[in-house]
Amino acid sequence: MDAVTAMAENKIKEAIENGELDNIKGKGRPLHLEDLSRIPEELRAGYILLKNSGVLPKEINLKNEIKKLEDLLDYCYDDKEYRKIKFKLNEKILHYNILMDKKGKTAAHLEYENKILGRLQKG
Repeated sequence: MDAVTAMAENKIKEAIENGELDNIKGKGRPLHLEDLSRIPEELRAGYILLKNSGVLPKEINLKNEIKKLEDLLDYCYDDKEYRKIKFKLNEKILHYNILMDKKGKTAAHLEYENKILGRLQKG
């Protein structure tokens, strides 16, 4: 554990002992943490800042919606609901592809870009 982490842990323990965290909003409820694993670590702070201020580009919002719909499909066992989600997913993918084509980024370009980024992140 580095010095900064140790200091932070000590401050948290002190606050708990002093009862400063007893009436905190959301106490006892789970945190809703966003999956930022697809965003390079050095860009996460900027991403969060832009997202919280509502300035994210449309393609990033669409990509997030697509991911959520894909996750929903993985756990959907009702045929009617599955078809409904699949329809929405296809609409989002189509919208995303049209947006990327307008920007000059085709699916092949994006796939190649993702492979390059993956290799760069591995080191």
